[in-house]
This record gives sequence, C-alpha cells and structure tokens, in this order.
Amino acid sequence: MQAFEANFDGLVGPTHNYAGLSFGNVASRNNEKSVANPKAAAKQGLRKMKQLADLGFHQGVLPPLERPSLKLLRELGFTGSDTSVIERAAREAPELLAAASSASAMWTANAATVSPSADTSDERVHFTPANLASKLHRAIEHGETRRSLCAIFADEARFRIHHALPGTPALGDEGAANHTRFCSEYGARGVEFFVYGRSEYGQGPQPQRYPARQTLEASRAVARLHGLGERSTVFAQQLPDVIDAGVFHNDVIAVGNRETLFCHQRAFLDQPKVYDELRSKLDAQGAKFTAIEVPEDEVSVADAVSSYLFNSQLLTGADGRQVLVVPQECRENARVAKYLDSLATRSTPIDEVLVFDLRESMKNGGGPACLRLRVVLNDAERAAVNAGVWMNDTLFARLDAWIDTHYRDQLAPADLADPQLLDQSRTALDELTTILRLGSIYDFQR
Repeated sequence: MQAFEANFDGLVGPTHNYAGLSFGNVASRNNEKSVANPKAAAKQGLRKMKQLADLGFHQGVLPPLERPSLKLLRELGFTGSDTSVIERAAREAPELLAAASSASAMWTANAATVSPSADTSDERVHFTPANLASKLHRAIEHGETRRSLCAIFADEARFRIHHALPGTPALGDEGAANHTRFCSEYGARGVEFFVYGRSEYGQGPQPQRYPARQTLEASRAVARLHGLGERSTVFAQQLPDVIDAGVFHNDVIAVGNRETLFCHQRAFLDQPKVYDELRSKLDAQGAKFTAIEVPEDEVSVADAVSSYLFNSQLLTGADGRQVLVVPQECRENARVAKYLDSLATRSTPIDEVLVFDLRESMKNGGGPACLRLRVVLNDAERAAVNAGVWMNDTLFARLDAWIDTHYRDQLAPADLADPQLLDQSRTALDELTTILRLGSIYDFQR
C-alpha cells in the first residue's frame, strides 16, 4: 500500500509572547521581555504550511492549546473568578502567569513521538505525547495535546495514542525533536533513531551548563510502547558540549529523512559508531544510509545554533527530489549561506533549498522543524484522519481571515495580565474548532 509523510504544523496561538522561559534555548533567553507579534507569527507559520501544500507535500494543521491555562493557575492556589485569578497571578507571581500563558505548543516537534504502522508490532500508527518534564510551561501540555491528537486520529483500529510517560526527570521526554526515522520508502519498514542527552541510571558524560532534557530511559520506553524491535531502533547520545552551546534538542544539530542524515560534525557522542549502526541496520532493511556531515571549520556549532541550519525540514517530493526547508536566518549568516550555496556543487542527495521567513518563531527558539510533527500514513490511514485539518485553498483562506479577526499585532509580557486576552483567546479557539471540525476539545467548551 502506498505511503507518504505528512507534516502537521502547529498554529501559533493568540498568546505568543517572549517571556524567556526556556533555559538552555539561547534565542528564547536573548529575546526575553521583547514585544511579540502574534498575528505575524501565526501568518508566517500558516504561509509555510500553504506553500508546502502547494508544492505537493501533505500538510495538516494542529490547533493551539488553551492559554492562559486557568487550570494550572488554580492548581497553584489562585482562586476566585477567572479575572481574579489572572490579576492575582500577575501581581503575586508573574513568572507563573507567563508559564500559564506560553504559546509553546506551536512547536509540534515536541508534541509527540510518532511511529508508522510499517514499524510497529500491531501495525497501527503510534503516538506518545511528550511529557516535556524539564519546563513547567511545557509540562502542562501533554494532556491537551493528547486530546487534540485523539480528535484528529480518532480511528482506534488504525491509530494508538498513548498517554505521556510519567513526568519525572528520569523519564524526560521531548518528543519528535529527538527522534527521526530512516527508510528506503515511507511505506517500508524503517529504522527509528532516538537521540538522548543523558542517562538517568547509566554511566556517561553529561552537559555541565544547560540541562539535558531527553533521557535514554524515556527513549527506550517510547520504543517499547510502540512495539519497535531491536533491529529497527538506534539510540545515540548527543555530544554534551553542544548541549552546553545551546543545542537543547537534537533537531537543532541534525535532521533526517528517508536514507539521508544531515548533521553537524559534532552532533553525537562517538559519531562514526552511530553512523555504522545506522548503516548496518538500514542495510538489513534494504536501504542505503547517507550522512551529509557539515564540518566545524565551515559552519561552527555557534553558527548552527544562531541560524538554525539543522532545524530545517528535509522533505521528499512526489518526484523523488529532496528539498531542504530553512529559515531566513540561514541566508543572513555568511558562513551558513556559503555552505548552502555550495550544495549545488557537492554530491549530496539534497536537490533544492527553500527559504522561509519565520522570524517570530525563530526569536523564541523554533525554526521550520520545530513547527511540524511528521506522521507517515498509508492511503487507508490518511482516509481515517479528520478531513478538516488538511491544508488547502479553502482552509488557508478561512484561517487567514480567522487570524485577522482574533489576533493582536503586539503582545508584551505585561499584556499577559490583561483579562481580556483570555476572553479573546477562548473566542478564537471556539471558532477554530468549528473550522477544523475538531469538536469540543477545550476545557472551556465542556
């Protein structure tokens, strides 16, 4: 049966702001307290979805979560009316109000880890929402994320949506930002590549400056839940030094697609051994592994982090050509731009580079790869997906008008104290569930 890779991008939510909540994410901290533009952010992401759909790629939409999260604030002891809760949180604990208002679910690479039916023991597509236990503003996402996934992938005969792993440091799970899949064809059995920052119980080096968010124990647990065998999994550790340089997820230093891994020279601990295991296991599946390794002397780790060269999408079109989708910042860094220009003269599987303006997302530390969750589907599985979330001309026009109606063009951290922001966000999300045909997925709708 024919299969393809679909990308489900997260719509940027109405509370998009720069609160600097993510220690270890250099861009997030560098832009802390600056003024955001939620309307521009949402439109930048929406245009990327539409352009890729127009190029023939399968493109879906994931909704924002309800923010600010009154549920979190009430659990933390703020009582009274919704307005009273927000006003008191703004007065007594603005950092908690910022966490409750974060629009970070826009980066759906952290929504879940996904394994296609070709790989899993029960031949269903498996999703495990990430617990994101290392950051409060993200650790509150997984329940709502699961509810959205259940509304989109509702057919239990074809989809299995697990609950997140227990939210403890030993099982820190950051989702598909630390996972990719290699295969000869999307519908063939593949090799799933799990990258972790540290092991809770094993021995080995760890970063010293910034936390390692993904553990080996979490990666192995997800592989077990998805029914993946030893022959179809590879586990690799990030180089601790690059985590300390701001590579908080593997997708800041590497991206893979089909038989290609595009990565920095300093991405993994014992990198040649990682290549050898991937090559051996892919060869057993009838696939050929190719690593495009970018040398440190051409693009430094600092260049990679500032430009998000590797936080790109590597996509294979219907014509078999492989496209690299990069943010505009890659053209503004001279060394990265020179490297990308040189791809035309190098013997690599990358055929074309597409550049997108995602400035609002980039300022908070998320590029093209952060904004999408990859889901491999066969024809029958695609037919079982909620049809309202597939990007097309009609959906684009409706969402573009919806953003114009409901989003602010300026939002500063102090604006999170405005109780009207909650009402505006709920009104927007209530309408969105009708547009995407999701049903009542938000707490305020129940």
